[in-house]
Amino acid sequence: MAYCRQEGKDRIIFVTKEDHETPSSAELVADDPNDPYEEHGLILPNGDINWNCPCLGGMASGPCGEQFKSAFSCFHYSTEDVKGSDCVDQFRAMQECMQKYPDLYPQDDDDDDKEKKQPEGSEETAPTEATATKKEEGSS
Repeated sequence: MAYCRQEGKDRIIFVTKEDHETPSSAELVADDPNDPYEEHGLILPNGDINWNCPCLGGMASGPCGEQFKSAFSCFHYSTEDVKGSDCVDQFRAMQECMQKYPDLYPQDDDDDDKEKKQPEGSEETAPTEATATKKEEGSS
């Protein structure tokens, strides 16, 4: 005799050998591609953007959500040869908004980090002709 128990979000069903020998009477329901509660990726089956996709990291709902949606939509639907080249104004507006909230949208200063890690005066430079000549004179 089969029995079932609930553990948190999981439902555990124990069955006997006899339960497995009888054919299943379960009916599978086809997925509805238009079900708004169904899990989808970034692009919904109808081609629209899924603003609830976790892949967007909540960008669509923050203080600059409207600017993000505008820029992202423009890029997604862009038909220009250089995709998104017609969206500069929207991306500029999004960037300006994000600069107003530096705690929420920290700047990615990769170039500044590299300069900070390298002490002053230790910059690698190509040897000049004068230094190459001095080395040659000293090696004779």
